[in-house]
Formats: sequence, C-alpha cells, structure tokens
Amino acid sequence: MAKEKDSRFAKTVNIKNKRAGFEYEFLEKFVAGISLQGTEIKSIRQSKVNMADAHCGFQGDEMYVYNLHISPYEEGNIFNHEPMRPRKMLLKKKEINRLKVKVEEKGLTIIPTRLFINDKGLAKLEIALARGKKLHDKRESIKERDVARELSRMKF
Repeated sequence: MAKEKDSRFAKTVNIKNKRAGFEYEFLEKFVAGISLQGTEIKSIRQSKVNMADAHCGFQGDEMYVYNLHISPYEEGNIFNHEPMRPRKMLLKKKEINRLKVKVEEKGLTIIPTRLFINDKGLAKLEIALARGKKLHDKRESIKERDVARELSRMKF
C-alpha cells in the first residue's frame, strides 16, 4: 500500500505583507533564504505566519529579520521554537554590503514583503528596499485602487 501524503501542509505557501505595500514605496526587491530552527518550517507550511510588523536590520556583517511571528507548531514538544526570535537572512556578502550602504546613507529601510516555499521546498523571504510614503502618497494609492475597482466593475 502506498503511503499517503500528509494533508495538513499546504502544497504552495505564499504569505504576503499587504500592509507594506500601503505604507512603503518599494525601490528594489531581493529574494533571500531564511535560517530556520526545528519546527518553524512546519508552521510556515501551515501558513501560520504574521508579517505585519516585520522589518530587517543588521548585526555586524549579517542581516536579520525582526518581529516575524511564526506560530509554534501545535504538535511540537519541548523542542518547539520561539515565535518572535530574530532570524538570520541568507544573502551574499556583496548584497548585504550594498543594502547596508543604501540604508545608512539614504534613510531607507528593508521590509519583508512575501514569504514563500520554492520548488525545492526551501523557505524564501522576498525583501524590498523601501521608502516610507507620506500621507498624500497614501491618498493617491487609495484613489488609484478605487479607480481600478470601478473599471473592473464596468467591464462586466
């Protein structure tokens, strides 16, 4: 008899930070690996991730993601992970140095925009070099979204 696949885990995971697109203007995007421990990948496959307040920062020559909440795995035991721990980003030194220079000199920030599992089964985090939007920019975003919604309604 063939062993059935566990249906608790989603085949594709694509968790987006919807608030980031409203709060920030993205200048450049990068895809980075993320260093996980223990049962974190199982929680990610169940889509139990909150990216609302997540941001990236530097410690020495390494980049970490902070406030990325990965819920503890329900069937985990004493070896379960800590939900809010800083997680190391896996980028090349050249990319890290380039981002570090831009963040320091221009007052930009690095925001995680999307967490997904690639075709090899590895967790990847899409990050963006971003600039905060002003209030009038947010109003323009709302107007553009409303116009697009009206146009889509008229096509029917």
